[in-house]
Amino acid sequence: MTLEEKVNADIKAAMLAKDQGKLEAIRGIKAALLLLKSSGKPVSTDEEIKALQKMVKQRKESADIYMQQNRKDLADVELLQISVIEQYLPKQMGEDEIKTILTQIIAQVGAKTSADMGKVMGVATKQMAGKADGKIISEMVKKLLSPS
Repeated sequence: MTLEEKVNADIKAAMLAKDQGKLEAIRGIKAALLLLKSSGKPVSTDEEIKALQKMVKQRKESADIYMQQNRKDLADVELLQISVIEQYLPKQMGEDEIKTILTQIIAQVGAKTSADMGKVMGVATKQMAGKADGKIISEMVKKLLSPS
């Protein structure tokens, strides 16, 4: 079952359950997928994952802003949408897994100092695309390359 088919089935299920919050989030996913398809060329799974990750990132930023402005009601809507969108993303790696992979990549590219961060990040973001947040990867690379 493709992501689009799953989304369509989940829209029907959310409508039958009269779950407005979930329905709104899933419709947002469908809109993003339709936008990707409108380019005319075939859409890869990686592109779909990147689009969903972008949606999650936007909603996290919005939720942070709402929390700063003491608008918990609006932040809750964003957080609900994040939880729904994340169900369509691959399982995220834990910090231990990320650290293990980054240690291997650092040894592989021969990085020694924080000046080599670009080399490590290039390989790491390709290898862990969709499985780990780029911000977490970046912070861990900085820690691993900084002199202790």
